[in-house]
Amino acid sequence: MASHRRPKQPGRTRVTVLTATAAAAVALSSQAAHADSPSKTDAKAKVDKLYEEAEQATEKYNGAKEKQEKLDKQVSELQDKVARGQEELNKLRDSLGSLATAQYRSGAIDPSLQLLLSSDPDTFLEKASTLNQLSAKQADTLKQISEKQRTLKQQREEASGKLKDLADTRKALGDKKEEVQSKLADAKELLNSLSAKERAEITGSDGKDAGGGAKSGGGDRASRGDSRPDIKIPAGSGRGGAALAAAQSVIGSPYVWGATGPDSFDCSGLTSWAYAQAGVNLDRTSQDQANDGTRIYDQSQLQPGDLVLFYGDLHHIGLYAGNGMTLHAPKPGASVRYESMGNMPFQFGVRIG
Repeated sequence: MASHRRPKQPGRTRVTVLTATAAAAVALSSQAAHADSPSKTDAKAKVDKLYEEAEQATEKYNGAKEKQEKLDKQVSELQDKVARGQEELNKLRDSLGSLATAQYRSGAIDPSLQLLLSSDPDTFLEKASTLNQLSAKQADTLKQISEKQRTLKQQREEASGKLKDLADTRKALGDKKEEVQSKLADAKELLNSLSAKERAEITGSDGKDAGGGAKSGGGDRASRGDSRPDIKIPAGSGRGGAALAAAQSVIGSPYVWGATGPDSFDCSGLTSWAYAQAGVNLDRTSQDQANDGTRIYDQSQLQPGDLVLFYGDLHHIGLYAGNGMTLHAPKPGASVRYESMGNMPFQFGVRIG
């Protein structure tokens, strides 16, 4: 008879190996799953980088928009000048034509012969004097026509050049707008891939609006607060103090790229708006505002209301609020708020006279 043997049970060593292998597989699977989604630290770094790039593009967009507005005005003025000049030229030509017609009707007779044939020499001499005056007037008219034609040519060439600049600027404006929107869309997509808790930890808000289009209290490069620091604006701070007070009145307003207030702002939009309330017109972009006053490189010499610029390319600007703080519009998804200046690479301040 065939013997039926009981199957041999796996040894303790083999069980241990199998268990360890299974545990390792689970661990590897878990690691792979975590690798698929960025860590909170990596996500924050990427979001901050995207927002910084969007802000750089925003300032370039603001510059192109300001240039477009100036070119629009210049082109309009030149076209008005050309239209008025053409009208004046047409009148000069008409007056010259009238003189020529009058002479033709009087007959092209040699003056000396007219004198011999005239029954009244005194009358002839009076008419001859008038003809000489007409000739002088014709010469003056021709000179005016020549000058007017030259001026019109120059104005048309200038207008043509401005129109080309305007077309190039409008293209640059569209390109920068697309770049800003692309950066913001990438940041929003990255934030949406995280949990609500992770979004809140990264942005300091509920993370619902990464595009900067709605008012929120969020966002920081580090930790920020909307509470007003204990600062005393020194007496005689004048326009800087008035500008800071204006900016304080809009704390909590959302950052929206390209916005200049009064309900939303980007960084240079806030500073230009604040100083406008103090009766000072600043340039539109942070880079241009850097040249609107006297530069101050020693941070200890800053006074509340001075402009403060950050990053090597000066793409971010705020108002000095005292105690090492700046009041600024930080980035999309965030609001106008105070922040320690140590959170960003300070370059220099600008005091507006």
